[in-house]
Amino acid sequence: MAETDEGGYNRKRAALAVLPFLLLGVADVLLLLGWGINPLWGFMILPPILFMSALAWIAFRSGFVGDRVVDDDPAVADVDHD
Repeated sequence: MAETDEGGYNRKRAALAVLPFLLLGVADVLLLLGWGINPLWGFMILPPILFMSALAWIAFRSGFVGDRVVDDDPAVADVDHD
């Protein structure tokens, strides 16, 4: 499950894919705190940043991101309007 031949990701590659977004979110919190805004506002945006980073890590780790394949199922294909 962690690494497959079809392009699945392992934990290290998933962490490297999510790390820039996590660092950007933490930098945003630090910037808000540096501006002197009430610290409560800075830490209010931290849980959603951490939550979305964790969801993205799980998606990359499990290979969900790379498994977007369209079948030749006629129910999913475009309908002919003739």
